[in-house]
Amino acid sequence: MTATDIGPVLYEVRSSGVAVVTLNRPERLNAWGGGLAAAFYRCMDAAEADPAVRVILVTGNGRAFCAGADMGDLDTISGASDSGESADVTALVGERHPHFVTKLRKPVIAAINGACAGIGLTLSLMCDIRFAAAGAKFTTAFARRGLIGEYGISWILPRVVGWSVAMDLLLSGRTFLAEEAAELGLVKQVVAPEDLMPTALAYAEDIAVHCAPSALAVIKRQLYDDALRDLETTSDRAETLMYESMRRPDFIEGITAFFEKRQPSYPPHEEDPT
Repeated sequence: MTATDIGPVLYEVRSSGVAVVTLNRPERLNAWGGGLAAAFYRCMDAAEADPAVRVILVTGNGRAFCAGADMGDLDTISGASDSGESADVTALVGERHPHFVTKLRKPVIAAINGACAGIGLTLSLMCDIRFAAAGAKFTTAFARRGLIGEYGISWILPRVVGWSVAMDLLLSGRTFLAEEAAELGLVKQVVAPEDLMPTALAYAEDIAVHCAPSALAVIKRQLYDDALRDLETTSDRAETLMYESMRRPDFIEGITAFFEKRQPSYPPHEEDPT
């Protein structure tokens, strides 16, 4: 197990094949600012490039997952707008938008330990699966700050919770708890705060041990790409991908392990199975 402290983000690669990326500005409720974005991107890039990493787990340190944009940075942007200057939103968000997480080949799991708002909520939605600590607070917040649904949340939220619920959450900007988030399908499971990381890690490690890296990469790409395709195109594309998967070592190992009644031992990630 290796751990690295990259300022506002902690990065740890566990022997199980899970990389843990921890937002680490607890004194600011892990608000998106103060160099956090750049450090987060570096950690995610490192996990994506490391063949030993099969699953990425994102969480926060302290009382929050990410309470949204740093209000100090937002105040600076607001002041620039009031004075007629060009507001540098890119400086706050960083060089990428949160949807880059959906482009990674590896599954990304969010362990939402506390407050999850604004861009923090958008980021968590771009993760593939979400767990939450009991009592964690969620809000889109944008409408109550005079902002719009930012950086793809208007695309991802309806796909996660449905059109009607997305309308409610975005238009009201209301606060809701983890328990309601689970009822809405926004999170997979709610557990006691002390059980959050063990539960999320166990889930991530189960995927890392039992699932073929090449299959994970293709399935993830299918899900996001097929959301924009019609059913016939999706089915035809899946047939092509299925033939391709059957020519990979992962398929042979998966079938052999099944008949031998043992855990599979998949090789590291290919460069790009998609």
